[in-house]
Amino acid sequence: MRVKIPPIDVKASEAVRAALSAIGRTEDLRFSPDNRLLAIAAFARKRCLILRIDVEMGSSGPGVTIHDFMELRSDSIGEVHGLDFIDDRTLVVANRDGQLAIFTLPVESMAGQAQEITALRRISGRPFCKLNTPGSVVVRHGPGGSVSLLVCNNYTHVVTRHVAIRWLGYRTSRNRPLLGNGLDIPDGIAISHDGQWIAVSSHGTRDVKLYRMSPSLGPDTEPAGVLQDAGYPHGVRFTDDDRHILVADAGSQLVHVYAGDGDWRGHRAPARSVAVLDEETFLRGRASPEEGGPKGLDIDRSNSVLAVTCEEQTLAFFALASVLGAFENCRQGKAIASA
Repeated sequence: MRVKIPPIDVKASEAVRAALSAIGRTEDLRFSPDNRLLAIAAFARKRCLILRIDVEMGSSGPGVTIHDFMELRSDSIGEVHGLDFIDDRTLVVANRDGQLAIFTLPVESMAGQAQEITALRRISGRPFCKLNTPGSVVVRHGPGGSVSLLVCNNYTHVVTRHVAIRWLGYRTSRNRPLLGNGLDIPDGIAISHDGQWIAVSSHGTRDVKLYRMSPSLGPDTEPAGVLQDAGYPHGVRFTDDDRHILVADAGSQLVHVYAGDGDWRGHRAPARSVAVLDEETFLRGRASPEEGGPKGLDIDRSNSVLAVTCEEQTLAFFALASVLGAFENCRQGKAIASA
């Protein structure tokens, strides 16, 4: 089922709108844990745009206000493709042309300014697990102040895991390949909220692979589930109850919605596909069959708003309830084949 839904009418100043229109090609975006910041990867201009944002529920649905912005520049920010928050004020950036970099955000001086900042730590991996064209990154917190950074190495077709220790200034203690079986240009990554599943969008195979989290997880582990008919998948996110997965299709106008019961084994087709760009905007960015559609995708921490980004439509918000639609109780997304 394919539908078109209206975007949320965003409140923002002309200065904010000008900053959004000026950042060029975008990739991933991510809400902070406290839901007050939204970070956008400005790939071509080699910087990050940080927005101060409010998401509030009203009688007619969620509303979004963007109060201010800050443009981050650094010699540790290159072709930034992926990013995620470690905490409300600590951001990890994945540069496709280089390394990971971890920053403390100077949010007290936002006020529509450009800020030159220095990385707390640069991470390149180790000799037997070097980062290579790092793209999307996702954070998973561990014991003892450790943070696992799961990184899509786009053109070596592997996801690597880098364990950084907060009290050592995010120095890494472990670096190893984590996933590889079934992946061809891993382009987006997400972890379920219950910590049981890793979803990785695989551009070359045009699907999303799902791996069950376990101590034995490794590069030869076969995916337990597959989200089919995903087009050219990029951003991927679980809803907060882990019963739906949303996938941005960079080769169409669509975000695909997959439905499950929290067990993502087997093969699934989209239960619903939602157009998040109009045709004119989409065709303007249609340089190839793999381009023009949404790339970055995230769900805010209140689970009420979907945010998407691409070069021709820098930022748009949609009510998550409208994206999921009324099919939710129909279980259209049950597995149609065993893994």
